[in-house]
Amino acid sequence: MSEQSRLRWRCRRGTTELDRLLTRFLEADSGGYGALDSDGRGCFERLLSCEDDQLIDWLLNGQPPAEDSLVDLVQRIRAASGLSA
Repeated sequence: MSEQSRLRWRCRRGTTELDRLLTRFLEADSGGYGALDSDGRGCFERLLSCEDDQLIDWLLNGQPPAEDSLVDLVQRIRAASGLSA
């Protein structure tokens, strides 16, 4: 299984909204997952390990994560989906 396929599978969540946000970021031509450096890709993996209720607060409700390393990534994901930062 390729890295992209594995990540696409991990982007599948309990809600359609989260599925779409995460998958859109993963597949974005510019500004998405492909634009991340190795640290950013590690943050994305860490983000995918978070519970759905946290992701909803951060990605859909606009609340910043407590972990500073995830703040920029959350903003990038929201921006890739056209949500305000």
